[in-house]
Amino acid sequence: MSAALVLRAGPLSVRTTRRMLLVCAALTLLALSLAVWAMTLGSYGLSASEVIGAFLGSADGPARKVVIEWRAPRVVAALLFGAALGVSGSIFQSLTRNPLGSPDVIGFSTGSYTGVILMMLTGATGYAAYATGALIGGVLTAAVVYLLAFRRGMQGFRLIIVGIAMGALLGSLNTWFSTRADVDLALRAAVWGAGSLAAVDWTTLGYAAVAICAVLLCAPAAQRRMRRLELGDDAAAMLGIPLERTRGMLMLLGVAAIAAVTAAAGPIAFVALAAPQIGQRLTGRGTSVDLVGAALTGAVLLLAADVIAQHAIPDVTLPTGAVTICIGGIYLLVLLMRESRRFTGGGRR
Repeated sequence: MSAALVLRAGPLSVRTTRRMLLVCAALTLLALSLAVWAMTLGSYGLSASEVIGAFLGSADGPARKVVIEWRAPRVVAALLFGAALGVSGSIFQSLTRNPLGSPDVIGFSTGSYTGVILMMLTGATGYAAYATGALIGGVLTAAVVYLLAFRRGMQGFRLIIVGIAMGALLGSLNTWFSTRADVDLALRAAVWGAGSLAAVDWTTLGYAAVAICAVLLCAPAAQRRMRRLELGDDAAAMLGIPLERTRGMLMLLGVAAIAAVTAAAGPIAFVALAAPQIGQRLTGRGTSVDLVGAALTGAVLLLAADVIAQHAIPDVTLPTGAVTICIGGIYLLVLLMRESRRFTGGGRR
């Protein structure tokens, strides 16, 4: 029987790999097509050929200025930040072994935002200062949540519950900080807290890209560790994986991705929650350990949300985070209903 299972598993693995490659290629093509389309939209209308010509140097002066200087930074930021959020969500969902284990649900994004607010209160400005505050805030939040949730090992569901409570606490603290600050600073913090790509330029994007690319370069090694951890603690330990140190390194990697995005655009919710799950269903992997699928799905989701934020309502530009919250709230409700049926036995066959 075991030989038959092995023989049966081979073609299935090949089919799954082929499907994953096709889905990743389709997501890449969709992201590029959506990016070109997004750069054609606006008060100064352009065609797709003019957008492509702007990058190739064959477009006229005004079209090139509109595309390269005004629209391209926001589109590239949406793709890059969405990929970072997808990777971060995949890491935390794998660590907690729960689809609710997203950094924006368990409070790590809120901790990064708290770090940015504290930097604002000290008078610091610029991406480097905000990124430092976001990273320190996110890491400290992750450390506190991890220590409070640790009881003879880490259990994902306990970490989620502690993280939700920590996120609520930090959210109240952020509101208190805003009420204690002067009007200008409170307004700047409120705009930042809405999550928007409007202020991202090439300089900010360059700094963020360095941090995010460093995270993405570590992704293959992280994915190998995540796969072994999902086998169970005993099996992972037998394979020579230092459990708590590996979890700590993975949490640091996920927080770094969130901090890089938060420092540039503010907290953007629900992309990290939805992207790994959608990517998992598209690729047919059946596991959250699919960083490539999560990254591509996150890029498409955030760019689509940003296009909706800019152009859904005529003459009104919404914060990107407001759109992701509206879409993500519906997704979270569906996910909670699925998890509730699973825990009560309603989802068993």
